Amino acid sequence: MNTMHVDVVSAEESIFSGEARFVALPGEAGELGIFPRHTPLITRIRPGAVRIEKADGSEEFVFVAGGVLEVQPNSITVLSDTAIRGKDLDEAKATEAKKAAEESLKNAKSDIDLARAQSELAVMAAQIAALRKFRQKR
Repeated sequence: MNTMHVDVVSAEESIFSGEARFVALPGEAGELGIFPRHTPLITRIRPGAVRIEKADGSEEFVFVAGGVLEVQPNSITVLSDTAIRGKDLDEAKATEAKKAAEESLKNAKSDIDLARAQSELAVMAAQIAALRKFRQKR
């Protein structure tokens, strides 16, 4: 069976490390699907769900708040400041954070405040979408 080594790493810890048959994630220009022996690639990734089809056929989901993807023919590395295992996502916390970001967006007094609020809102919306996708697959 053809597999590749996959590492998903956040600023705090290694979230996933193992063999996989396929990985799908949100690339900067659209959804990326990666199989073993993929052409080398380095690109930024958007906030969203990383879906890892493991060597045994089971799936692992990880939410990333953006980051960088490096693909080599036999390995993939996803680096993100924030990465959360699908099973650890909390919809209530994400919804609360999204509401706070929406409120910050309304009350932004400078361009910097506006940019921060927009970024946080996009990340929280992506996290809620990833959580719903994770629940659907289960």
